Amino acid sequence: MPGRDFQSFEETLGVSFNDLSLLRQAFTHRSYLNEHRGEKGGHNERLEFLGDAVLELISTHFLYEKFPDKPEGDLTAYRAALVNAVTLSEVAQKLGMNDYLLLSRGEAKDTGRARGVLLANAFEAVVGAIYLDQGYDAARAFISEHLFPKIDEIIKKKLWQDSKSALQEKVQEVEGVTPYYSVLKEAGPDHDKRFVVGVYVKDKLIAEGSGKAKQEAEQAAAQAALEKNGW
Repeated sequence: MPGRDFQSFEETLGVSFNDLSLLRQAFTHRSYLNEHRGEKGGHNERLEFLGDAVLELISTHFLYEKFPDKPEGDLTAYRAALVNAVTLSEVAQKLGMNDYLLLSRGEAKDTGRARGVLLANAFEAVVGAIYLDQGYDAARAFISEHLFPKIDEIIKKKLWQDSKSALQEKVQEVEGVTPYYSVLKEAGPDHDKRFVVGVYVKDKLIAEGSGKAKQEAEQAAAQAALEKNGW
């Protein structure tokens, strides 16, 4: 395990894995294996796929109980803000997960939003690893401790609101035109696509966002544009 002591991350998590190789796999990007052909174990995409579903179920249950009077539409918006790449990468960064990522030399140079997506993916993969190794209750305890405290900030700052609508309103007010979106990059297998979308005003790219669906990436781009312009 070159340069990575996954047992120390176990201590950070407060989880003792029966199969520590699952935790290592959760941090292993596909590109790393391409450069280290002799490595045993797989990359983290399957664990991420599983973790995403576990995260969605546990988060949905949490929000359903926390906000008994909120309609489905609000709960869906809260969940989207809670489990998007920006929030997950912030939590992953706080946990020190950046220090454990196994990446190719090229991927290791990524910074900013690109690194945030890698961290969000790793967070989901860690959830998948905990679920496989320790079960549902352990996964729920991990998510409850590290992710759910973010909901108060999301509600307070209204981060759950539809960023595209807010941006359109602001751009029309300031510039007198409607912003539009274009896919800049598409990557990953069919079951786990990643989209990078740009938002444009008068043919000028003003911000980018990424997500597992075009709509999610558009929302992320709109949110980035709002923050960048202080709106």
